[in-house]
Parts: sequence; structure tokens; C-alpha cells
Amino acid sequence: MSYFVIYDGNCNLCVTLVQMLESLDRGQLFRYIPMQDEQMRSQWGITASDCELGMILLDANAPERRWQGSDAAEEIGKLLPNGSIFVDAYRALPGVKWAGDRIYEQVRDNRYTIFGKRSSTYVSSYCAHKKCNTTNH
Repeated sequence: MSYFVIYDGNCNLCVTLVQMLESLDRGQLFRYIPMQDEQMRSQWGITASDCELGMILLDANAPERRWQGSDAAEEIGKLLPNGSIFVDAYRALPGVKWAGDRIYEQVRDNRYTIFGKRSSTYVSSYCAHKKCNTTNH
């Protein structure tokens, strides 16, 4: 485990993306924290207001290293096998990074309207709490 992904555990889109990442990574590189988990967030000084700016990726070994929003999504992509090829190409295309950032902001700000809101917060089996049981994965 090297990174913590802080995501909106009430957002249908966010949860679906976390579940996809869980199936790809199987807890090898990422652990997950819903932004609704104030206790976990607070240990890194992350507020609810910070979370409104989008998902956050923290380096578990150096938590001061963090990415947010579309930058977090890109960094996660780079960390996946062969992901750098796609992220580097995306970043190299003129105007695409800028457009991607604007699209991310629109989706982030309207996620519940577009994709709906869950009735309960999703907590990953690969959560960041030590009490999580990941031996079944």
C-alpha cells in the first residue's frame, strides 16, 4: 500500500469508479477513505471544504504529497500498469488537459444531480482503517 484515495462515498459515480479501481488494484497500491470519514480525514488536516474541490490522492509515505481533483485522477492513472502512456499522451495534446479539468469541475459540482446520491456511504473493503479485513481479497 502506498496511496490513500479520498472519495465521495455518497456519490454514485465516485463509488463506481472506486469499485473499478478496487477490481484493478486489489488493495496492492491503494486504500480508500470516504470523505465522510471525518476522523480519518482530520489526521491529515483535510476538511470537508477541501473535499468539495474533488477527490484527493495522498502518498501514504509522505502525506504532504497530495493531488486533488483531475490531477488526482491523472496521478492514479499514471500509477496503474502502463497508465503513464495514456496520461502522458492526454497531457501532451494541446488544450485537452484544460478541457479535462473543466469537465472534471462540472461533474464534481453536479455529481448528485447527474449520477445520483447513495442512501448510505460506501466503505471499501480496501479501506484505510487498520480494522478492515483485507485477507479475503
